Amino acid sequence: MRAAVLCAPRCIEVRSVAAPERGPLDLLLRPVAVGVCGTDAHIFSGAANYNIGADGRAVPLAQHPQVLGHEVIAQVLEAPSIAGLRVGQLVALDQGLNCHSQSRAALCLYCASGHSHHCAHYREHGITGVQGGFAERMVLPWMNALPLPATLAPEQAACTEPLACVLHACDVLQRTRSARFQLAAPDAIDAVRTVAICGGGAAGQLFVQVLRAVLGFRGRVLLSDPSALKRELAVAHGAESLDASAAPFDELVRAATAGLGAELVIEASGSGAVFATLAGALRRQGTVLLYAHGHGGAELSVLNSLHWLEPTLLLPNGASGPLDAQGRPLIYQRALAALESGQVRVAPLITKRLHGLDQVAAAVGEPMAQGEVKRVVLL
Repeated sequence: MRAAVLCAPRCIEVRSVAAPERGPLDLLLRPVAVGVCGTDAHIFSGAANYNIGADGRAVPLAQHPQVLGHEVIAQVLEAPSIAGLRVGQLVALDQGLNCHSQSRAALCLYCASGHSHHCAHYREHGITGVQGGFAERMVLPWMNALPLPATLAPEQAACTEPLACVLHACDVLQRTRSARFQLAAPDAIDAVRTVAICGGGAAGQLFVQVLRAVLGFRGRVLLSDPSALKRELAVAHGAESLDASAAPFDELVRAATAGLGAELVIEASGSGAVFATLAGALRRQGTVLLYAHGHGGAELSVLNSLHWLEPTLLLPNGASGPLDAQGRPLIYQRALAALESGQVRVAPLITKRLHGLDQVAAAVGEPMAQGEVKRVVLL
């Protein structure tokens, strides 16, 4: 079969590779729509490599080339009868492999306690060296697939995985009771009044919608980005716009909050320069939710100014947490339901569509134009 193979940093080649072998509990799938994520770009550039070997070190691409793509919608080609799926059906995929999906006889601590995204044996298609969706075929355990509603277009459904990640991040936020300020505190003195989001890409836009439409947050939501289009999208879903081309993030937030800062800062840009301004945007004893990866160029010393504020620092990761009785991911079910109902609207976020494996290198490697929010590759 053909696949877009990352064989060296910044080098993707469309090659013939061995087709994956299907086990008795696996689905054989044809990817049809794959979203492009910042994680893909980090791996492509060589800034990150999450394929960790037994020695705890990253496995070089020269030794183990990778097929990226983890935000996958696929068509079922073959399925075990237990799956309850029919040939030709479209499914959204949870790319994470845990004790349940790998049929391990003994569950690890994390899988046994509903935290399967931290499985001791965890692997991810398209991220940790296991083949991703930029290929003609994929094989995944049947419980990792959720049927797509007929009303949801594949390119929109490709946002299931990033939405699930944002929902998970908000779950972590809500269950962190040690934080000084809470989104739904009964006493106004302990309540988050202002959320400041840095970055208006797909993640930032999804945070705005989840805060408003899913969590029912009624305080202020500020979103900072240099792109007028991204700011307009955020305003349409209940945010206030901060023009990041006019001033640094911290100055914008302080100006908007009469110098207090925000009780909750969500970093969704991945910018090292922005990371250095987080302390100036945060209210004392506030919470910083670091969602984006990257932050190249930022020195560890920038944490000194944060330290003085006694903040709560959260670093949520991934999406596949609790599972239902069949081992299917509940958070992906929540994400799909939010997309199907229109509670979360992603159609306006898809600003670039590319077609075919030959376009994967451009989709992952070319810098995002200022007006771009989300790229999807249709296969």
